[in-house]
Amino acid sequence: MDIYGQIESIQYKPILAQYSYNEYELSDLGEALDNTTFLLNHSGNKFAFSRWVSPKRTRSYPFERVYNTMGFPGKRVTVIPIIKDEGVDGERDYLQWDTISLMSLMDVYIILAYYDKAEKNMKYSNKITNQRLDVDYIRNRFNLLLSFHSNAFHWNMAKIDNVESLMNTAIEKYRNISGITGVTMSSEDTALARIRKLGRDRDSFMKLSRELAYTAQQRESITVQPKEFVTEGEKAAITISNYQGGYYYLTADEARIDKNNLYLVEAKHTASRTLPSLSVIKEGLFKMVLFTNLSTAIVDNHDYDVVPILKLTSSKSGNLSDSEQSILEMLHEEANTNGFAVEYTSGGQI
Repeated sequence: MDIYGQIESIQYKPILAQYSYNEYELSDLGEALDNTTFLLNHSGNKFAFSRWVSPKRTRSYPFERVYNTMGFPGKRVTVIPIIKDEGVDGERDYLQWDTISLMSLMDVYIILAYYDKAEKNMKYSNKITNQRLDVDYIRNRFNLLLSFHSNAFHWNMAKIDNVESLMNTAIEKYRNISGITGVTMSSEDTALARIRKLGRDRDSFMKLSRELAYTAQQRESITVQPKEFVTEGEKAAITISNYQGGYYYLTADEARIDKNNLYLVEAKHTASRTLPSLSVIKEGLFKMVLFTNLSTAIVDNHDYDVVPILKLTSSKSGNLSDSEQSILEMLHEEANTNGFAVEYTSGGQI
């Protein structure tokens, strides 16, 4: 199923978000970055920060960290390392275009950064650990953001032009770390090739957005009668446009049509717990932020009413603990507040 959607603005009240942020002055940025989320205060102006450990979205629940800043009324900023290299005995992750695109859609300002310090992991011959971001560089980027008066989309698009230079700096820092620790790092040529692809992806995004905008303008106003009922959901691709002119790509784990309703399902599962962890649930809620703000959802030239659903499933049956029951109750409150449904299945029972 291919879905075309539109988001005019993001309005969402995150009940399960973390609100007890530690607050820091800019002079204490190094200490602040020890946190995954925090408030940064500069001359009375506050910014909600989240920090990614790795540019890979499937590590360390980065969407949970961004979600935790959703309730903040001012600017939201996320710090993402452009690359994380653990050495040839470890993993190496790169920034991907989809991450930049999604943060822009969420109106989150990205500060791209790099690691400049690390220690040898004593369990491996060629692996590092305890990597630390370059605090002075992040402070410099933040000072530029202070004088930037446009939205996150334009900030993020502009900063992508600097990614190859930033990658060269990151590689140089890893070269220094290698010299200090004696750890052999991963291929530099591969890293540079990957980051050049990021620049090409950015150009493709801008070109395709222009093409899709034109296509949308030329779309014939044909109304097709909707399917009366689709009994089983299917994986769906969603192309979302927003007022900034960008086109963004998401997926729904399940999508089905019933009369004039389009059900979009984000599914989270656990095999070892009676309820998926709070971190996993928040990753699902990140998608609910987007689904609940779809003002338009078109399939085969018919506009449907969107019904977002967060589906939680568990292979394990049994009673919920008090803390799990509390999470589920707050989750239902968040669903009722923001206009989505929660389905919970444990041991085959809803």
